[in-house]
Amino acid sequence: ENPINYNYRKRMKRHIITLAVSCVMLNSCGIYTKYKPASEVSADLYGSEATAQTDTVSLGDMSWREVFTDPQLQTLIEHGLANNTDYRSAQLRVEEAEAALLSAKLAFLPAFAFAPQGAVSSFDSHKATQTYSIPITASWELDIFGKMRNAKKQAQALYAQSQDYRQAVRTQLIAGIANTYYSLLMLDAQLKISEQTASSWKETVNSTRALMNAGIVNETAVSQMEATYYSICTSILDLKEQINQVENSLVLLLADTPHTIQRGELENQQLPKHFSVGIPVYLLSNRPDVRAAEHALESAFYATNQARSAFYPSITLSGSAGWTNSAGAVITNPGKFLASAVGSLTQPLFARGQLLGQLKITKAQQEEARLSFEQALLNAGTEVNDALVQYHTARDKAVYFEKQIESLERAYKSTSLLMQHGTTTYLEVLTAQQGLLNAQLTQVANRFTEIQGVINLYQALGGGRE
Repeated sequence: ENPINYNYRKRMKRHIITLAVSCVMLNSCGIYTKYKPASEVSADLYGSEATAQTDTVSLGDMSWREVFTDPQLQTLIEHGLANNTDYRSAQLRVEEAEAALLSAKLAFLPAFAFAPQGAVSSFDSHKATQTYSIPITASWELDIFGKMRNAKKQAQALYAQSQDYRQAVRTQLIAGIANTYYSLLMLDAQLKISEQTASSWKETVNSTRALMNAGIVNETAVSQMEATYYSICTSILDLKEQINQVENSLVLLLADTPHTIQRGELENQQLPKHFSVGIPVYLLSNRPDVRAAEHALESAFYATNQARSAFYPSITLSGSAGWTNSAGAVITNPGKFLASAVGSLTQPLFARGQLLGQLKITKAQQEEARLSFEQALLNAGTEVNDALVQYHTARDKAVYFEKQIESLERAYKSTSLLMQHGTTTYLEVLTAQQGLLNAQLTQVANRFTEIQGVINLYQALGGGRE
């Protein structure tokens, strides 16, 4: 066998072995390691309210149209999703991240450039010579040490994070529109009760004045009744002002100018009464802010890998091909075809501790991202628990409010009849009527709290997904 060929194969074998050992070492250094997504969540993340949940389907998996069936509310949500400025900005962030990801993917391909050059030169009054070159240059960085691969993985994580951010804005927008809409319905119902009470109270004032003329009650009773009537009138004006403010809050979510919102009535609203919250592990895939926090952790993980790969060489292949009439000291016309290829390796030797410092920074940022992810998961579990307790508490209180109002209505009728016959004082009538009004207003507020509990739970479970 030819000794030259034998030595060549021997050297190549050594290079292959060295490269294989280098790859193993790089893997051990974490340059090529892959991020492992979280797959376990504490079973009691939702607290005692839902520890026994085993259903994999939850309220958050329902379409927002199934949860909010009021046609006027559906129209408002559709309008908000089409026009809300925050949501549109979130969509633009997705496009930006998508462009960054495409750039990271294209970094693996060689770069080409057209670089024509021309020159005119003359020495010692001799005839001027004209030279030119018309090359196409190319440059290609070999990703042996994973710098570009980790950059691409990081860009993918950031792209996914931007999509999660958009979904989080979408979920928040749907919940915000629904909450504001039902706030309007609550205020409408309270205004209706207050206006009915004012009308009834005006009749009571007239009746009391008639009793005073008959000598059954004194002028103090009439004055107290009138003062209470005027107080109710002022509360009606306050409610109208609140309705206007809430309408303005809603049109801001819709990215619209102030106008009256067309809406239904609180007593006709139907929301799901029987639903599941699913098992806690599904928050990892359903809840957008939790997903975004994990993608931030994934991005930090690959940023750390990039910082490690910066300690290793960069290998770049470059070359050019084209026509030129300059061949050193000889000028040839027409020009001749010229091609060249160059390989370069850049190994960091001394960077004043910058690479080491950058690695420490990325490690710290990765740990911060891990803690943020854990906190996002805990926050999500707490919000689910809060919404569950809010909903169940409001439903339990509704039964007592009905009984309280029935009792107060009987008390008001009884005291009114007794006062007409002079066997009780106006103060008892006043107390009974005020108690009834407050209970009716509170009952309406409690109905809104119950609805709000469903909305908050829907949002906490990551509802409203596209």
